[in-house]
Amino acid sequence: MEAGQISGTYGELSGFSVPVSGEVREKKLLEVCIYTVTTGWTQVDLVRGSRLHYTQDWTLISDANDHRSFRNILPSGPPTPVSAELLSRRSPVGHLRAVVRETGGHQLLEIWDPHGLRKCLDLTSLSKHGRVYDEAQFGCLSWSDCENKVLYVAEKAKERSSDPVSTTIFTDRNVYREDWGEALTNQSVPVICVVDLRSGTLSVLEGVPSDVSAGQALWAPGGQSLYFVGWYHEPFRLGLKFCSNRRSALFRLDLNGNCERLSEDNVSVSCPRLCPDGSTIIYLQGAVFGPHSQCLSLQQMDLKRMKTSTLIEVVDRPQTGEFAGVYEALASCCWSEDGQRVVFSSACRNYRDVFVVDRRSKKVSSISDKSVRVYGGWKLLTIHRDLMVVCCSSPNTPPTLVRQHTLLETDMSEPVKSYDFHWTSLDVVPSPEEDNSAYSGLDFGAVLVKPTTSLTEAKIPVVVFIHGWSLSADINQLLTEPITWSFSLFVSSVNYRGSTGFGQDSILSLIGQIGSQDVKDVQRAVLTALQTDPALDPKRLAVIGGSHGGFLTCHLLGQYPDFYRAGASRNPVINAATLLGTSDIMDWRYTSVGLQFSYDQIPSAVALTTMLQRSPITHAAQIKAPVLLMLGAKDRRVSPHQGLELYKALKSRGSDVRVLWFPDDGHSLSRVDTQADCFLSTVLWLQQHL
Repeated sequence: MEAGQISGTYGELSGFSVPVSGEVREKKLLEVCIYTVTTGWTQVDLVRGSRLHYTQDWTLISDANDHRSFRNILPSGPPTPVSAELLSRRSPVGHLRAVVRETGGHQLLEIWDPHGLRKCLDLTSLSKHGRVYDEAQFGCLSWSDCENKVLYVAEKAKERSSDPVSTTIFTDRNVYREDWGEALTNQSVPVICVVDLRSGTLSVLEGVPSDVSAGQALWAPGGQSLYFVGWYHEPFRLGLKFCSNRRSALFRLDLNGNCERLSEDNVSVSCPRLCPDGSTIIYLQGAVFGPHSQCLSLQQMDLKRMKTSTLIEVVDRPQTGEFAGVYEALASCCWSEDGQRVVFSSACRNYRDVFVVDRRSKKVSSISDKSVRVYGGWKLLTIHRDLMVVCCSSPNTPPTLVRQHTLLETDMSEPVKSYDFHWTSLDVVPSPEEDNSAYSGLDFGAVLVKPTTSLTEAKIPVVVFIHGWSLSADINQLLTEPITWSFSLFVSSVNYRGSTGFGQDSILSLIGQIGSQDVKDVQRAVLTALQTDPALDPKRLAVIGGSHGGFLTCHLLGQYPDFYRAGASRNPVINAATLLGTSDIMDWRYTSVGLQFSYDQIPSAVALTTMLQRSPITHAAQIKAPVLLMLGAKDRRVSPHQGLELYKALKSRGSDVRVLWFPDDGHSLSRVDTQADCFLSTVLWLQQHL
């Protein structure tokens, strides 16, 4: 492709809309029941350099006495743009909507009814708290069942001087405030806030333990108490984004300030969800420390007897073709109508599926048809009266909405376009020499995407994509960059041992083996792909990755210097020893190399040596391929100086190396303009060197 074609193709693919939320409203008439499905979408706009948000409605009509039989699905109307909404939630009955909106530097709480705006509070002017939290880690917006109260979480207000002469001076202006790390840098001390809609009063609840940061709150039945997840922040905070291994617990707090812990101690907890009748609450539970993405158990608590039991156990080693465990957050609505089943999405080997667990039998079943892999990635958006709204996609099909009821499936939205690629899932078995004796017999996988026909008679170059630690590699769903490459390149995305979706044993097998087992797994997957497809060019290979994937990219370039022709790495770990004091997840720096972590730990020569020996910097002198480094200056997880350390090592040896520096971006390099720049720069880099 020419540069203009590449830019146009990237613009087309990155501009596909993605559904991110859903809700269902129901209206009963004499003979029919009308469901309105409202979905929230995001879309990249390269002209504005931003992400747009909009909603779209579908109308489903069923027989009044048979909710599983739909007479018709009416086409959706034009999308409705959503402006400056931080949080939005419909009331239990469905006639009211609460919205937290930011405009003119102020945050407002709006209450809407069928006739328009009913009430609006200027939260900023009330000065009861700081900014409202709008992200998934702490953020929430919950209605009481009487629809008279709304709660949310915000930053605690800064203390002011008691001196009447200097009432505008903050007493703690220059005091260091801990935060929760990467992507949560403005969040330090959350508070739970309640608005009484009858009186219009706003109150900040007391009673949350002083060593706990509260979030993910929801009302208990009756509206006189609430449940929340509390993350322990003593002796100091560690990074929380993408980390399901932080010590936390489920608490109950009443409006009088009485608080009690409901879950076990010394575990991690997230995603509390009440069943429809309010008798049971479920939540995800995991281990503290260790890998920051793990297989989780699903717990259920009988709120009348106050007894907790395990609904889904941690899956150590799944059987072939069977459920592999829970690895993802629960949807906000995940209960069946009768309260006997819970629906959730999770990675399963190289795929993402939607599963349902029956509370009576504890049996877990997949709702997707594995015999026909039209879609590789399934994600539950919401469920209402057993009507599930699911987002589906595959490497050659943009996100599509599917209406799912038991085992009946109907497309609600037609894919905008599908692409002429061949994609498949590859299972890879390590060689006997590469087997991990402590976790023997584990395999891993890869997702392969290939143009159906080569653009030339020459063999097809290969690009190897390597995911970071926090999620399973590029599941079989539409991902903009790998698919754009697939117009002229063969793409291999590798799920090395340690990836989620393959059981807890696979994750734990990587502890103490980074820089070795994972590197060999990627290389083994590439060799397997080359052996199975003679159309691939073994002399034209490039490797690309970010975070831990960037770490592996640099390892591969150094450990196999004559194998790869070019590499590109985003915010890579280069020297784990020098990263120790600057990363927001310093516990992982110890754990990853097989060492125990404790808060009061002082680095030792042995620990630092072990970290250094596992790092790509030890192989820098062997790197021959040209290297492109893309670094976010605001990265709190992997300091951008890690990349600069490799840059200097290569530059001093006369190697071909280039750095892209993004002053306003962090670890994920997620700004729209950053992503476009990274992709196009990588394309030109590979065109030049591959």
